[in-house]
Amino acid sequence: MKIWYQSLTRMASWPAYNRALREVIDSVKDPDTEVEVHGIETRGGIGDQYRYLEFIEAQEVLTNVERASREGFDAFLIGNIGDPGLREAREITDMPVLGLCETSAHLACTMGANFALVTGNAKHAPKIVENVTKYGLAGRLAGVHRMTVDRLVDLETGFSDEYAGRALVDQFLAAAEKVVASDAEVVIPAIGVLMVLLARHGVHRINDQVPILNGVVALIKLGEAVVRMRAAMGGTWTSRRAMYAMPPASQLEELRAQYGPVYPHAS
Repeated sequence: MKIWYQSLTRMASWPAYNRALREVIDSVKDPDTEVEVHGIETRGGIGDQYRYLEFIEAQEVLTNVERASREGFDAFLIGNIGDPGLREAREITDMPVLGLCETSAHLACTMGANFALVTGNAKHAPKIVENVTKYGLAGRLAGVHRMTVDRLVDLETGFSDEYAGRALVDQFLAAAEKVVASDAEVVIPAIGVLMVLLARHGVHRINDQVPILNGVVALIKLGEAVVRMRAAMGGTWTSRRAMYAMPPASQLEELRAQYGPVYPHAS
């Protein structure tokens, strides 16, 4: 199978992280799975904790969804905790589309009765909590604690400087221990880059009792699973009723005249 992994990092600004991301993906994917990692190339790629900047980057995500559909990919994975463009992507393609936040939150609910989030900074936290609420899981959210990484691209140093990497891991663990003290049963590191850093350092649990859910690993493995499930269910995956319905054929000509070649898979 062939999977598109969409990062929201600009490769030139995050070179060490992207090498580490590749290593994590290659270590967990099945031998016959091909995963192409793509970053942001047009605008942005360093500040997606800000809503406006994430919105700009989401346009490229959706352009890439259409490209991946044309090129025959089997699934599209949005490797960013904000899940930018997730619902819109499902509306324009027939292949399964998974988001890092939604996947992590739902999977955490199979690992414990509740879960907690450790976010990068105060700006980052509300968006992620909004996502959890949107996914219907607010009642399972045990708490949120934040680190003090106000400039997210500073996380890049953690992959090239061992001391800086260890300091970031220790900061995460200190925050995670606080949410565990509030009875959290699973902890989600709510930054994709941090998930990769924790994997590199072999950090998978708190106090030998509370699992740390690595969403990057979860995204790859669930991506492989849904591709196989789709095949087993006769090729059907995304519902076309209501939420992810495409425009009816009677409207396509009018819409395309005003918006351009939208909904390429609708007919």
